[in-house]
Amino acid sequence: MKAVIFDIDGTLLHTSDIDGELYDAAVRAVLGPVQMRRSWGDYTHVTDVGILKEVLIDNGFRVSNSTIVDIRSAFLELLSAHIDRHGPIAEVRGARQFVQALQRCGTGIAYATGGWRASARMKLESAGFPVSGIPLATSDDSEVRVEIMRIALRRLGGNFSDITYYGDGDWDRAATRQLGWKFEAVGKTLGGITEYIAEAAPMGAEAKS
Repeated sequence: MKAVIFDIDGTLLHTSDIDGELYDAAVRAVLGPVQMRRSWGDYTHVTDVGILKEVLIDNGFRVSNSTIVDIRSAFLELLSAHIDRHGPIAEVRGARQFVQALQRCGTGIAYATGGWRASARMKLESAGFPVSGIPLATSDDSEVRVEIMRIALRRLGGNFSDITYYGDGDWDRAATRQLGWKFEAVGKTLGGITEYIAEAAPMGAEAKS
């Protein structure tokens, strides 16, 4: 049996820049003018919760669940306002049809993202991606990306002899290597695919640059 697990931001949706801007704004709205590291890759765990914990520590704040909840709520409000103002989130070309084609051919599908659950669902639903019945693991489940990916696979159930993860970040590639899964790079940063082809999905989830 085959399983295909997708990251979301930058992999299925053109949200990497938007997500970063809104995340930064949400953090500052709650904490004030804090210092952030130069890039997301400078944090130990590139997930919404993992980054936030280190932001709090770096700036002398106590790590508390209430602060995390406040910042998550601020982020969701900003994301909702963005969608209301600008319309649905844009997909990576062909991504939605690709996911739907995998569904039709019986491939096990799951989403595994470093974002929060509520924001992940909001973005996917905005862009018209199937959500109902597809396992979703997020930083609400763990701050560690490898564990998020493991949880997504467990929620699929069954025994899979072939597991492929689609991601757009170096942290995605590193996590996939640690798990021993196949990795499909997405986006120009990793020299990966820039377009999905739905017709190729039943043939082993192929895509093209």
